[in-house]
Amino acid sequence: MRILPLGRVMATPTSPPPDLPEPGSLGESFDVYEVEVTEDGARYYGELEETREAVEKRLATRFRDRGYRVRLARETGEDVLVATERSTGVEGVPWLNVALFLATVGTTMLAGTQWYGLGFDSSPVEWLSAWPFAAAVLSVLAVHEFGHYVASRYHDVEATLPYFIPVPTALGTLGAVIRMKGHIPDREALFDIGVAGPLAGLVATVVVTAIGVSLPPIDVSNAGRLAYATQYELGYPPLIQLIAAVLGQPLQYADPGLAVNPVLIGGWVGAFVTFLNLLPVGQLDGAHVSRALVGEQVEFLRYVLPIALFGLAAALLVFADGRAVGIWVLWGLLTLVLGSAGTATPLDDSPVDRRRKAVGALMLVLGALCFTPVPIVVSV
Repeated sequence: MRILPLGRVMATPTSPPPDLPEPGSLGESFDVYEVEVTEDGARYYGELEETREAVEKRLATRFRDRGYRVRLARETGEDVLVATERSTGVEGVPWLNVALFLATVGTTMLAGTQWYGLGFDSSPVEWLSAWPFAAAVLSVLAVHEFGHYVASRYHDVEATLPYFIPVPTALGTLGAVIRMKGHIPDREALFDIGVAGPLAGLVATVVVTAIGVSLPPIDVSNAGRLAYATQYELGYPPLIQLIAAVLGQPLQYADPGLAVNPVLIGGWVGAFVTFLNLLPVGQLDGAHVSRALVGEQVEFLRYVLPIALFGLAAALLVFADGRAVGIWVLWGLLTLVLGSAGTATPLDDSPVDRRRKAVGALMLVLGALCFTPVPIVVSV
């Protein structure tokens, strides 16, 4: 005998909209006793026949094929399957995205003035001359995120436009993110969406780096000790060193009054962001790629990676006078938190093809080329 939650009356479930599954068709996983029609879908109230995760995964494909995404929730003692219409397009003006982008333009311009050695007493016209730095940083971040966005649209996965994160730091931003909604259909889609961002971002990184090393250095001899070019010393990963070598351009100058053109900082940002995003943990790109390639075995990396990062910090403390120790301790802690959240699980867990496995191996090499143990240190 079925026992309904307090207040529920045994009745024939209301029919959902014609394009949604009938309640009886969900019986093998979710025994529905009531349906509530909503503006953008329906809510199925019922009893679980399996674990919540198993039921949601089993039913998600059926609803997805009909243009809906689903999630299972527990509300006031009842299990509810919430079906909401899917939409991969952009509806209306994304004001929050626009506002965050404009704010990030402002904070990166502010950071750029310090990389160019401009004082706070400089005129607004002089401040505008920092636009190449802002353009370089924002371009590598935007191309990276739009790589994810385009791949999401290709695989019919709902995704937001990029949200830029403005912060008044030496770079003016903490990066940008997009948010995916609903379920990933299969491991191929998970791989493509995960790898598209780093690959697109690396193309932008190479272009920005080539432009940056080719531009003339800037004179910071009269910039003062507060200028970022005199405050920070960047460690360039092999990728940037290789580009500079191919173009026959230096990354350092014998004259202490000269510093690399700030546009090159955009290339450094692109390489550093690519390496961090390729860490195989949580919802980072590297976790999506690794999960698609090796399946659930990727979970063990959530324990190995923090140990590796803490080990790197310890090595720097002993052999590099403690330079950049804080960066890797912070990321060791972050990977512990990110790992506890888990990674994306595709609906279809069939293995990916050899072509994608080859691209995954290439990303491992490219990620290594973006790594440097001491990416940035305070020089004064």
